Amino acid sequence: MRKWRKQLAWAGVCLFVGGGVGSWSLPRVPDVTEVRANWQPSDGILLDRHGDRLHEMRVSLQGRRLAWVALEEVSPVALATLVHAEDRRFWEHHGIDWRAIAASLWGRLSGRGSRGASTITMQLAGLLIPTTAGRSGNRTLAQKWGQIRVAWQLENRWRKQDILEAWLNRVSFRGELEGIGAAARGLFAKGVGGLTASEGVILSALLRSPNADIDSVVVRSCSLARRVAARLACPQLKQEVQAALQRERWIGPVVAEAPQLARWLLRGDRGEVMATTIDGPLQHFVRELMNSSMAQLERQNVHNSAALVVDNSHGDVLAYVGNHPGHESISQVDGIRALRQAGSTLKPFIYELAIEKQWLTAASLLEDAPLDIVTPGGLYVPRNYEDDFKGWVSVRTALASSLNVPAVKTLLLVGFDPAVQRLRHLGFRGLIQEGDYYGPALALGSVEVSLWQLVHAYRALANGGLVTPLRVRPQETPLPPERIMSAPAVFIIGDILSDPSARALTFGLDNPLTLPFWGAVKTGTSKGMRDNWCIGYDRRWTVGVWVGNFSGDAMHDVSGITGAAPIWQAIMMRLGHGQGEPESPQQLSRKQIVFVGHEEVPRGEWFLRGTEMERVDRIRSRETGSRIVYPETGVIMALDPDIPRGRERVRFRMEPESGAYRWRLDGREMDRGGEGWMPIAGRHRLELLDDRGRVMDHSLFEVRGHR
Repeated sequence: MRKWRKQLAWAGVCLFVGGGVGSWSLPRVPDVTEVRANWQPSDGILLDRHGDRLHEMRVSLQGRRLAWVALEEVSPVALATLVHAEDRRFWEHHGIDWRAIAASLWGRLSGRGSRGASTITMQLAGLLIPTTAGRSGNRTLAQKWGQIRVAWQLENRWRKQDILEAWLNRVSFRGELEGIGAAARGLFAKGVGGLTASEGVILSALLRSPNADIDSVVVRSCSLARRVAARLACPQLKQEVQAALQRERWIGPVVAEAPQLARWLLRGDRGEVMATTIDGPLQHFVRELMNSSMAQLERQNVHNSAALVVDNSHGDVLAYVGNHPGHESISQVDGIRALRQAGSTLKPFIYELAIEKQWLTAASLLEDAPLDIVTPGGLYVPRNYEDDFKGWVSVRTALASSLNVPAVKTLLLVGFDPAVQRLRHLGFRGLIQEGDYYGPALALGSVEVSLWQLVHAYRALANGGLVTPLRVRPQETPLPPERIMSAPAVFIIGDILSDPSARALTFGLDNPLTLPFWGAVKTGTSKGMRDNWCIGYDRRWTVGVWVGNFSGDAMHDVSGITGAAPIWQAIMMRLGHGQGEPESPQQLSRKQIVFVGHEEVPRGEWFLRGTEMERVDRIRSRETGSRIVYPETGVIMALDPDIPRGRERVRFRMEPESGAYRWRLDGREMDRGGEGWMPIAGRHRLELLDDRGRVMDHSLFEVRGHR
């Protein structure tokens, strides 16, 4: 009887093969190189400029797949266990194990239950050609025959090693874990090279029923172990199964150096490998530096930070740290692209515009004294960070020491609209309102900017006023440079920002803004101590650092040189000497100057040709003469529609009153007598002239309304 049943089983095999002939068209089998190329991990990968891995981030939710695993990477003992358990004659047969098929049919006929007869090659055929797979246990004869024919093709065209490698990468083990790489990491928290024999048994047990309960997997594992690894004890396997299947199967990245950059660039739902301009070693250094620095600043209620390092020549971003590593897991905010108040970081561009227009020089004197500016919202009263005033100072000292009142006066000189337009051209796209909307507070950074925008604009200073976009991908085609600022004026600004003596009035001589080589730098702190900036450059690199709180909480006792500046200095020192001082443009001349009133010590100073001076003296109108008290700069008047045309009048006032002084409005002198000035809609410039026709004071005001 037993012999008869075995013969019947072989007859069934022949009937199965014969029944499938002609009922299945020959499917196209891909080449092994095509299968590898089409493999899509669920992780996107960023590479640094050297081709090394920079960051891994999951982008696809359709299965958990890691990078393709080469066969030689897999632990030999685990590999042997898997092959023995799943297809013990894999290296002998040619795709179909006829003995296993016969045994499976015999099991069915004898009532002892069937064993799986699909070889590894046949399983791969089903994975590559889904129409041959059907549902496990419910394949038709035609589907089974198609799977066999595909398996034959694979054996004829592929090497055995390639078949095994592709199967290991394509097969599912548990839940969403696809491929042995994801299974090793998700179940055992290790790479494929570290898999043990017992872990190979567990993986084999999961192949038959990936989502079985723990008890079923234990039973299956113990049964397999008796057949393929008898030395493994069942109690040990039970413990390992429980540990593997109860483990949280979250697979974190192996390399995670640029999470914010990855979230920005890897936006698709297919795993991709993207090259970047980032310098991996520098990125790691900056992250570690910020982590250690923030550990100290947290005592001052500083919890977030960001840093951006850019190559000046091509605009390549070399380091992109959107938040220090200690807080990346709890904050998805990118500190490089987030908008924050600018503080004093916009002052260099306002002074540059005034110097470019030849309205000021680096030696011009401005009075740092209490200033009340009438605005539509009330009086605007700027103060310095130290809440005191320095008196008369040069533009050089005012900018380098970041004095607020001189910056506001310079903004009033250049005008709100021209300043806003210049900042827009430099890349500050968030300034969408007219200049009056921002008013004098623009000079002190009331507008919101990003670290990306600031570094982009300061790189323009480093490049002599030329602007090109920053780039994080090397394939981005550089655009032709556009001149936004005057090269001579930009040189003067850089010379001021690199002058340690000029900044000593506020920061002292020994501070983190000083480098052993040439470098220009500016700090900024926003209102309410919520943001602290340090942006600087040399001839090769531009570096920007921000520290603060994404939540908006105020920092405690953090100044321009105790927050972001030490981090900036450390990065600049890591980058090294930046090719020395920039060369001065031919449109500049250098003169030795003396301040008549001894406001500052004699020094050499740079001037645009035609604006040179050797003696600097200030107009003493506020001490010995009169000044305009109405209308002050910034006043906005409104025409009253209820007053008949021609009857409305405005009287200008000065203090102290002097009969020797006279008024000049919009370039035309006015009669001191009469009933006053009849207001005309528009913007006006009022000047107060002394008896020799010198301008002792001026104001800029506006009249609004229609008649």
